[in-house]
Amino acid sequence: MAQKFKPATPVKPAAATASATTTGAAKATAPAQPVQFIFDKSNYRMLIISVAVVALGFVLMSGTTDIYSTTKIVIAPIVVLGGFALGFFAILKKPSAN
Repeated sequence: MAQKFKPATPVKPAAATASATTTGAAKATAPAQPVQFIFDKSNYRMLIISVAVVALGFVLMSGTTDIYSTTKIVIAPIVVLGGFALGFFAILKKPSAN
């Protein structure tokens, strides 16, 4: 047998009830505070550079038709890993407190 539940009654938001009780009164607003971002401008710049370095590594990996070239086997993977390391550092770097 299925249980029967009563539908939930809608809850009025606090702002609506406060404005209904204080009709005609001026609203007190909190002073606006500047938005604090998690990352600094330097963090975003390093992230963009790391994406470009990883893309350069993949372009080097595509290279020529020779699959055993030093560029494809050695240099390109090092460039890609360097780009990932730079991105990891950019995420973990704390923004400067100015």
